[in-house]
Amino acid sequence: MKSPFPGMDPYLETRWGDVHSRLNIYASDTLSQSLPPGLIARTEERAIVSEPYGGNRDIYPDVAVFERGLSEPKTSGQSVALADSKCLLLPDVPEIKQRYLEIRDSRSGGRVITVIEFVSPTNKRPGDGLEKYLQKQRECIEADINLVEIDLTRSGDRSLVMPVGNLEGDECTTYAAIVRRAGQRDRAWLFKLPMKKRLGGIPIPLRKTDRDVVLDLQALVDQIYANGRYADDLTYSEALRPALSAEDAKWAEQLMVNDPN
Repeated sequence: MKSPFPGMDPYLETRWGDVHSRLNIYASDTLSQSLPPGLIARTEERAIVSEPYGGNRDIYPDVAVFERGLSEPKTSGQSVALADSKCLLLPDVPEIKQRYLEIRDSRSGGRVITVIEFVSPTNKRPGDGLEKYLQKQRECIEADINLVEIDLTRSGDRSLVMPVGNLEGDECTTYAAIVRRAGQRDRAWLFKLPMKKRLGGIPIPLRKTDRDVVLDLQALVDQIYANGRYADDLTYSEALRPALSAEDAKWAEQLMVNDPN
């Protein structure tokens, strides 16, 4: 069963942990069928620290417990009375594993040729996720590694990780991808991914002697929706965060009315 949306389904972002994992695994499987001899696709991961009482509170709930009567802070004979206080038991700060893809040259000791990042909301807001993402981004650019960044989420500030701050009009689409080719530090290629259309393919640059391979984003999203049985899991009446614009909300409502499923 397919999503009622023609391209990326914005409701999939409410299940982003599973969707993000599947994007990386399915993309790896798909690319492996098209890569020239000597190149292999591998999923990798990094750990980021979540901030449950900070910027990532849409992922982890606040579970702070308040207690009185625990050890008070010690003072060194000061005569000034301390203000009334209570101890706050803070929740553990969990680590989130974020996946990304690497294409390596197995014939040159596993040298990394291309990195593919499916950008998460935690990469687009201040915090550990953004810092580690930007560090990886800098490493790719400095090492002349191809970098493909695909953003299929609406949460967060895309301009923090992509050079899109000056885009205007129809250049600012709901979703987007950026391709940075090795050896071209002064330019990046923007691929527009509007919500109201099928997702286009994204070229994946490889070695300089190879032709690009194309990653079919729509096929990936359709596979995720079907294999994850999201038709049975998503509630299309629930409010989205961030909310759709009035125009997009009206369009989405009409999709639900016309959906034969």
